[in-house]
Formats: sequence, C-alpha cells, structure tokens
Amino acid sequence: MGRHKKFDRDQAVDWVMNELWRVGYEACSVKYISEKLGITRSSFYNAFESREVLFFEVLHRYFSLSPDRKLSQCTAEKRPLVLLCKVFKEICRVRANDPEHRGCLAVNSIAELVGVNEVLGPPLEAAIEQSISRFEDILNYSISQGELSPDHDTRSLALAVQNLLIGINTLSKVIQSEAQLWASTEVTLRALGIFRE
Repeated sequence: MGRHKKFDRDQAVDWVMNELWRVGYEACSVKYISEKLGITRSSFYNAFESREVLFFEVLHRYFSLSPDRKLSQCTAEKRPLVLLCKVFKEICRVRANDPEHRGCLAVNSIAELVGVNEVLGPPLEAAIEQSISRFEDILNYSISQGELSPDHDTRSLALAVQNLLIGINTLSKVIQSEAQLWASTEVTLRALGIFRE
C-alpha cells in the first residue's frame, strides 16, 4: 500500500488565499477547495475547521503581507506623512505589478460579503473601521510632529484617505500602469493637503 502525499497546510493556506483573491469567497466552496487541494471534505474540516475559519486565517495572512502594514510603524517616524505617501506609492507599484490585476483581497471581500454574509461581513466592517482609526492616529501624530497644522479635521481626512486606498485597490483592476495609479493618488494626496516627500 502506497503512502499518501503529505499535506502541507501552509502551502494550502497560501493557495486558498490566492484563489479567494482571484475568484472570491462564494466561488470557493468546501468541495471546490478540497478537490483542488486533493483532500477529502473530512480532511478539509480536520485541517481548517470551517470555510469561515479558513477565510479569517487567509485574511490574517494577507494583512501580514499587505503593503500598507508598514503604516503600523508610523509613530516611530518623525515625518509620518512622508511614510504615508511612500506607502501609497508602494501600493501603486504592487497593484500595477500584479499580473492577475486582482486588486486587494480585503477590498474585494468587503464588496462581496459586507451586508450579505452575517458571519464574515461584520469582521470585515471592523477591519475597515480599524484602518480608518489607524489613518486618524497617523494624522493626529503628524499634527503632534508639526507636519500638519492642528486645524485639520483628522477624522474626515482619515475617511478620505481610506476612500483613496479602496479606490486605488479597485482602480488597479483596470488601470495597470504604476505611473497612472501614482499620478491619480498624488493628485488626491495633494488635494487633501497631506502630500509630503
């Protein structure tokens, strides 16, 4: 009797992440994932517990690789708006260089699942709220560093910056030019009064 090929869980999670990113959550049924990974449905549940638990694991992995993760280090910077602009430039580069033009897994999932899926929608909403709060913290910190004047409404600015991030991630599915993505991003950052070099 031959030995079964060893199941590499990390590779499987990476594959599922890329597949969810490519086709979305609803297209990735347990049956579909199990067949593609070459495992049984019971092996799927033993390895991942449920499709929802696997989705959150995938999302966590995605966030750890996402180009905007560097913004969590922003309070260590003397010029946080410079870092913010560099991160947005990097996002434009990464999105333009994705040969599949998938945009952002989180943004795609929000569009697909918020308001539709009662289990996955609320945590995705919370992730956006957390991102907005992170932008607001960065903007408040930039005021404390003298990089931004104190008369700015940082909550409104944070909402606008989040909107810009969602827009880039969606636009990059159609516009694959890094130069064009960055040009549109720079115009918005300048209009918001937060562009710094």
